[in-house]
Amino acid sequence: FAAFHAQGSQAMMKKFYIGDLIPESVEHKDQRQLDFEKGYRDLRAKLVMMGMFKSSKPFYAYKCSFNMSMWLTAVAMVYYSDSMAMHIGSALLLGLFWQQCGWLAHDFLHHQVFKQRKYGDLVGIFWGDLMQGFSMQWWKNKHNGHHAVPNLHNSTLESQDGDPDIDTMPLLAWSLKQAQSFREVNAGKDSAFVRTAIKYQAFTYFPILLLARISWLRESFKTAYGLGAASDNAKLELEKRGLQYPVLEKVGIALHYTWMAVLSSGFGRWSFAYSMMYFFIATCSSGLFLALVFGLGHNGMSVYDATTRPDFWKLQVTTTRNITGGHGIPQFFVDWFCGGLQYQVDHHLFPMMPRNNLKKCHKLVESFCKEWGVTYHECDMVVGTYEVLNHLSKVSDDFLVEMVKDFPAM
Repeated sequence: FAAFHAQGSQAMMKKFYIGDLIPESVEHKDQRQLDFEKGYRDLRAKLVMMGMFKSSKPFYAYKCSFNMSMWLTAVAMVYYSDSMAMHIGSALLLGLFWQQCGWLAHDFLHHQVFKQRKYGDLVGIFWGDLMQGFSMQWWKNKHNGHHAVPNLHNSTLESQDGDPDIDTMPLLAWSLKQAQSFREVNAGKDSAFVRTAIKYQAFTYFPILLLARISWLRESFKTAYGLGAASDNAKLELEKRGLQYPVLEKVGIALHYTWMAVLSSGFGRWSFAYSMMYFFIATCSSGLFLALVFGLGHNGMSVYDATTRPDFWKLQVTTTRNITGGHGIPQFFVDWFCGGLQYQVDHHLFPMMPRNNLKKCHKLVESFCKEWGVTYHECDMVVGTYEVLNHLSKVSDDFLVEMVKDFPAM
C-alpha cells in the first residue's frame, strides 16, 4: 500500500473498513517471514526519516532544461542545415530526446517530484503527451499494473491480471507457460506464425524493439481520443473513470503531431519520402533506446504464477535486474542513458523515491537483501542483454520440444 499511495492516504482507510479476516482464511507465515516483512517496513521508515523521499528541485530543473536543449538542438539541425548527415543526426538526437522524456515523465507521474499529485500529472502531460505523443492515462494504467505484479503470469488463460509488460505474445514469449497458454486460447489460429515467431524470437527481439514506439503511439492515440483500449482491463477502467484530464490529453497529443509534422517535413522543404526517412529514424531509434532499458530491467528474470508468487519485496527483487557500468561502458553514461532505471530493483521497491536518491538507497537495499538471503542481481548492459537473448533462446527451445511432443510427425 505504501509503495503506491501518498502518506496521507492511510488516514482514509477507515472509510473502507468492512470487517476482519477470519484467522483460518489467512495464509500461515512462519516467524522468519514475519520478521522479514517487519524488517522491510522498518527499512522504509528509516528511509523516510533520512529524507530519501524528498526530491531535489534543482536536479529536476537541470534535467528538464537539458532535455529541452536536446529538442532545440534537433530542431535547429533541421532548420539551419540542408545536409543529410545533419538531418540524420537530428533524427537520432530526437529519438534520444524522446527516450529521456520518457524517464522524466516516469518520475513526475510516479509523484517523485511534487507532493501535490496534480502538479506531477500536469508536468507528466507536458513530457508525455505534448513532447512524446504518449497518453498519460494509457501509461499510468499500464505501468501501475506492471509495478504491482512484475513478471507475473495471468491467473487464468482468459484473465488480464498479470504483468502487462510481458503480455507480448504472439511475438515474444517470456516463459514456456506463456507460450503454451497462448496456444490453448488460440487453438488452431495462426499456429504456423506463432511457431515461427517463437522459434526465432532471440533474433527478432531487436527488430521488434525498433517498432515499439509505433505501437505505443497507436495505443496512446486510441486512449486519448476514446477509440479503444489496449486490454479489457484498460477498457473497463476508462469506461468507469474516463480520462483524468481529457482536454489536456487531446490537446497535448494533437500539438505533438503538429510540431512533429512540421519538423519531419523540414519546415516544408522536404519531399514526402525524405520526411518519412526522418520520422522513422527518430521513431525507431527512440523505441530501441527505451525498450532496451525496459528489457534489461526485467526480461530474462524470474517469471511467476499467481499461485506461487512470493511476498511483495521478494517479487520485486527477484523479477528485476540492476544495471552497472562495464565492458567499456562507463557508469556515468549508464546513469544518464537509463534515467534512474539502472537502479530498477530499488525503484520497484520504492516507486515514489526521487531518482536523485536511488544511489544512496541502493546500498541499504543491497545490504538488507544480503542480510536476509534474498536473490539480488545486477550486471552491466552487455551481460544483461546477453542474458535476455539467452533467456528468449531457451524459451524457444523448450517450446519447440513441447511442439514436437504434441506433433511427433513434424
